[in-house]
Amino acid sequence: MNFVNIKLEEYSIDNSMNIPQYLLDLEKETNLTKLMPQMLSGRLQGRLLSILSKILNPQNILEIGTFTGYSALCLAEGLKENGKLITVEFDEELKTIIDKYISKSPYKNKIQLIIGDALNVVPELEETFDLVFLDAHKPDYLNYYKTLIPKMNSGGIIIADNVLWSGKVINELSDKTAKAIDEFNKFVKNDNRTENIILPIRDGLSIIRKI
Repeated sequence: MNFVNIKLEEYSIDNSMNIPQYLLDLEKETNLTKLMPQMLSGRLQGRLLSILSKILNPQNILEIGTFTGYSALCLAEGLKENGKLITVEFDEELKTIIDKYISKSPYKNKIQLIIGDALNVVPELEETFDLVFLDAHKPDYLNYYKTLIPKMNSGGIIIADNVLWSGKVINELSDKTAKAIDEFNKFVKNDNRTENIILPIRDGLSIIRKI
């Protein structure tokens, strides 16, 4: 990201809705303690997740790929009063920090963390979902998608992160992850069960609506 874009992102954040203090604290701890803190959704994307969730006002949200819990906490802001968010994370070592910040938030009674492989977990869930955030193992995006669609309510939204993969989806398909994401993007585009748009925000967000 060049200097101008950094300044524009800072301006956008400064002139968007306020970020809760527990999210600022989580961002700081993630940057100080995790090897790849850039995996955190970040302030601008986090506020986008929050406002999309508030627009949808979902009953049930599913997140695949929790990392330290930032995006889950942003998404939870839009839940119905009796709503629920299930977040699935493969790395058990992240559980401590996830639990810490969920407990600091107003949503501690609405969020359920499941440690495990989402490809095994999701088919066993009884709930159907109004909103899904997909931000896990990129080569499995298409497998996640195929597992998710039967669990989505009509009109439900899947938000898939990192669908531009640092621009490699355009001309670097020798990169196995870029190739897998490109296949995912093309499959979604041609799936008559859904409609979508890719937004070039950060590393690319695909907004997918089940018809």
